[in-house]
Amino acid sequence: MPDIRIRDAALLLGVSDDTVRRWVDTGLLRAHKNESGRLVVDGAELAELAVEQARPPLTRLGSASSARNRFPGLVTRVVADTVMAQVEMQCGPFTVVSLMSSEAVRELGLRPGSIAVASVKATNVVVETAAESGGGE
Repeated sequence: MPDIRIRDAALLLGVSDDTVRRWVDTGLLRAHKNESGRLVVDGAELAELAVEQARPPLTRLGSASSARNRFPGLVTRVVADTVMAQVEMQCGPFTVVSLMSSEAVRELGLRPGSIAVASVKATNVVVETAAESGGGE
């Protein structure tokens, strides 16, 4: 499995380096030194921790959706004309941009500072890896 540096693990999980080090110190995550002497964590173990640490977004009671990719966040920008609107949200470390009708923006009451959940359901998702990963094994 790939070894991931503490700094990179923190970036991937959206936490500080110190948080990852605390997880190592408390035994929540195991770390070891790589051949360069740097503290690293196992990529598969980090992925398991990421899934365990994930919390489902809060939704209104009674709401249901088939979308599994749900990103709670804050609306940061709304640009609307008479027909269409662009809504930008900050969902943790990610920016999500949605194009929708201006009518939908008005009905949902979307404006900067609104709390919302971006739900993504797509049949095409592009997955990329770092160039140094060596390809698919």
